[in-house]
Amino acid sequence: MKARELNEARAITPHATPMKGFVAAAAVVVIACLAIFVASKGLSNYTVTLLALLFINAALAVSLTLTNGLTGLFSLGHPAFMTIGAYVAAILTFSARRKGSMLPDLPDWLASTEWSMLPALLVAGLAGGLVALAIGGAVLRLKGHYLAVATLGLIIVVQGLATNWDGITRGGSGISGLPRYVDIWWAFGFLVLVVAVTWRIKFSSLGRAMMAVRENELAAKCSGINAARLKILAFVIGAIMAAMAGALLAHLISVVTPKTYSVLLAFNIVVMVVIGGSGSIMGALLAATVITIVSESLRPVEESVGLYGLSQVIVALCLILVLYLKPSGLFGSGEPVVIRKLFSGRQEP
Repeated sequence: MKARELNEARAITPHATPMKGFVAAAAVVVIACLAIFVASKGLSNYTVTLLALLFINAALAVSLTLTNGLTGLFSLGHPAFMTIGAYVAAILTFSARRKGSMLPDLPDWLASTEWSMLPALLVAGLAGGLVALAIGGAVLRLKGHYLAVATLGLIIVVQGLATNWDGITRGGSGISGLPRYVDIWWAFGFLVLVVAVTWRIKFSSLGRAMMAVRENELAAKCSGINAARLKILAFVIGAIMAAMAGALLAHLISVVTPKTYSVLLAFNIVVMVVIGGSGSIMGALLAATVITIVSESLRPVEESVGLYGLSQVIVALCLILVLYLKPSGLFGSGEPVVIRKLFSGRQEP
């Protein structure tokens, strides 16, 4: 592993002051909450919903940074886990009065229950994690583009099940009329949780072991690191986060269909990670913010001039430009110096 990345990974050490980093993080969260409160009062409902979508996209980018950036995996499977999480949460929270007619194949105990958002969200994350654990042992034996193709196939398999399992998922029609439990506060809280977990993992012995596997798996194994276990752990944690993001997004827009979370979404999330820097949390946040704003801002332009897909062309061009000028992304595998000093509670030499 490069010397600079090793120094960044040691940001939390016995000589660090964790309380300082915690206070700084708490202050940032409080300031962000105040800004969100002001924005929610002064902006339109549409704009506030777009901000919530931005937070969820940022959380997805950070979760993929944990899976792909820290361990060097090339997984495209996030939309599959999002679909699983979205359908699980949707079935649990759907109106019990409508389940019998719209989802006739549900077991009686499930058809007669109607859950609130929090337990449904937790079960959705658990479902995504269990699926990732079940397939991880086989899929993660692959590397590079072979793994990418395998996880891409997972998206197709999950979409096919959702399309053909009419009695449970309503097939291609999807499940509409979901309770709109999720607002900007849910989305922001989820983003804070994902960033906190990913940051804590990255700047710990576990994160250093993951980055060692990414840099040289053979050398990591010779050092006593169980590379296979770390890969599965990163894959499962990322899947849990993705499944929860899918559940939140479904209850933000009040509908889920088999094609809601597509291959195109997988491309967008990977672009966010690559542009920000594979392994950089702040890079993923910044890239997700810019790409989401650009994509949503160009939608009216696409509709007015009939150039549908213009936003995707621009995103692809930005990816090519970044790869040409700075192949490691905006921040590489590290974090900006100011951010490391602020949140690690460690004075740089």
